[in-house]
Amino acid sequence: MNTSDISNLTTEAVSLLKALIAIPSPSREEEQAADFLQQYIESRGMETGRLGNNVWCLSPMFSLDKPTLMLNSHIDTVKPTQGWRKRPFVPTLETNGKLYGLGSNDAGGSLASLLQVFLQLCGTTLPYNLLFLASCEEEVSGKGGIESVLPQLPPVSFAIVGEPTEMQPAIAEKGLMVLDVTATGRAGHAAREEGDNAIYKVLDDIAWFRDYRFPKVSPLLGPVKMSVTMINAGTQHNVIPDRCSFVVDIRSNECYTNRELFDEIVPHLKCEANARSFRLSSSHVSPDHPMVCRAIELGRTPFGSPTLSDQALMPFPSMKIGPGKSSRSHTTDEFIFVKEMEEAIKIYLQLIGEGEL
Repeated sequence: MNTSDISNLTTEAVSLLKALIAIPSPSREEEQAADFLQQYIESRGMETGRLGNNVWCLSPMFSLDKPTLMLNSHIDTVKPTQGWRKRPFVPTLETNGKLYGLGSNDAGGSLASLLQVFLQLCGTTLPYNLLFLASCEEEVSGKGGIESVLPQLPPVSFAIVGEPTEMQPAIAEKGLMVLDVTATGRAGHAAREEGDNAIYKVLDDIAWFRDYRFPKVSPLLGPVKMSVTMINAGTQHNVIPDRCSFVVDIRSNECYTNRELFDEIVPHLKCEANARSFRLSSSHVSPDHPMVCRAIELGRTPFGSPTLSDQALMPFPSMKIGPGKSSRSHTTDEFIFVKEMEEAIKIYLQLIGEGEL
């Protein structure tokens, strides 16, 4: 495509992103945004599918005889943090090309760019089907999001996941497991030698989480990371607490399943540990995959991402790549540059419109 065509697609993507910014869509409250996006796609003459607040569209002449490439990003946002100087739901485009608004970077820029590329490529002949999916509840890893809709879709051979990566391909991503660890003691008066202090019972376990290192280290993702992030105990200063609990945030690499990590952790603890879920696994795609090789040919540099996305719930190979910077996500005065979206559209067209899966 020539420069003029890419410029026109960028203008359309920015217009779409502005419209989405103006529709508040925190996780589990995305209905209005999903309605708008569904109507937008259908106004382009395409048929859509919908489950809850997930919206998808298949390329014309879809055939199960061909592999399917899914283009995915999410429509939900976090809630605005304190300290915004701009108005989070009022898209503000400055003369330097910086577009402010909640969800502009995470992941509206990716969503709008991928959709324009999808609509453009639907008019061409490709060796694979295209499937566009705008999913919900990504920010909370909700069960009403991509996990619920995948069984309704045709088999997927590969996915491109739009998230802010500065258009560098994330070919591995850390998973997440959250543990609730609890110690039980016996209440008593703090002035007397009575009771069994539950706080003291968790100290050794907290120290273990701080100091333990899992032996398998990923070349892309590094070691498994464990962090004690919350602790709760006691009712008042003069009562020995009979219960103490703490929360551990565990970021897994692709060397372990979450279940394997849990089974390794439990024998080391004196307290009772329960995992909230094992479902948010680490993901990894071979650096020799044709889509990764194509990204490298385009001057992109594969890396491992420490942040979680819907990749964790995809039972097929995927690569995370999108405009914007991860460090801007979930921050005050979130923004994306128009030139970043223009670069994304150009690279997506080259990445998706050529070669095999």
